[in-house]
Amino acid sequence: MKAFTYERAMDADAAIAAVTRGGARFISGGTNLLDLMKLEIERPAHLVDISRLPLRDIEDLPDGGIRIGAQAANSDTAADMRIRSRYRVLAEALLAGASGQLRNKASVGGNLLQRTRCPYFYDPLYGCNKRAPGTGCSAIGGINRIHAILGASDACIAVHPSDMAVAMVALEARIELLGSGGATRVVPIGDFHRLPGDTPEIETVLRADEMITGVVLPAPPPGRQMYRKVRDRASYEFALVSVAAIVAAEQGKITSARIAFGGVAHKPWRSLEAEGALVGRPATMATYRAAAELAMKDAAGRGHNDFKIDLARRTLCRTLAQAAQEG
Repeated sequence: MKAFTYERAMDADAAIAAVTRGGARFISGGTNLLDLMKLEIERPAHLVDISRLPLRDIEDLPDGGIRIGAQAANSDTAADMRIRSRYRVLAEALLAGASGQLRNKASVGGNLLQRTRCPYFYDPLYGCNKRAPGTGCSAIGGINRIHAILGASDACIAVHPSDMAVAMVALEARIELLGSGGATRVVPIGDFHRLPGDTPEIETVLRADEMITGVVLPAPPPGRQMYRKVRDRASYEFALVSVAAIVAAEQGKITSARIAFGGVAHKPWRSLEAEGALVGRPATMATYRAAAELAMKDAAGRGHNDFKIDLARRTLCRTLAQAAQEG
């Protein structure tokens, strides 16, 4: 690990001022950053600890929504009774995402910013445009079983690892950002993460002088919420494919639907095509299969990960069948 200096920020403005220095990075739980520093994939010269900032509260909003502070622990968020009762898909995603020890340490803001677990990104012996722009993508033509089937490019086929973010996309969360001079902005989560294009090293729209201060969940939509994660082992593992679904049905007909996938793209992937194919249609397996075909119509495998296309279809159908029946 490269040597670094450290300071603990006492307020958000001081934290932002400190991180604008060359080579500085925020650290909160550190569950991803410290691993990357040990491997010298990340080599910050200075760490600004924001874990003690007063950004842990989970608050009700007048419109029926909830605001989650960026420093709220994943475990506290998943255990909150308001989250469990009104945003079940988020609680399920958080519980599926990591062990209790990691959830106790990981923050909501940090979860959104975690980096890919592509093995080529973690191994400096291989070319990786995300780690070292211009060196190529070793996953293309390599062992790419866990890699993207949607939204990829010739520069990168890595996937985003977060479970929480997939659920938040289905819930249409908004991310609150604070910048230099007290400047604030709110970014819909669907616009926060970027597809790789020619610049896979730029993963979000977060600016160098900004930090996440909170996430706002609008009032919960109608319908049953479910999160289903398919992984290589029953213990904690990153998703091969995951689905966040919110489905409302009346008298055997689907009245509203939201669908988001994890493990298939460089960002949490919402499928508006699948949603459009569900609304107004009977809650039958034929409807779910048609929606799944639309969701995967642009999917492309790279050899080892070809199986993920059919796996994503099947996972969506199974999730919809259960959500519609119980919703």
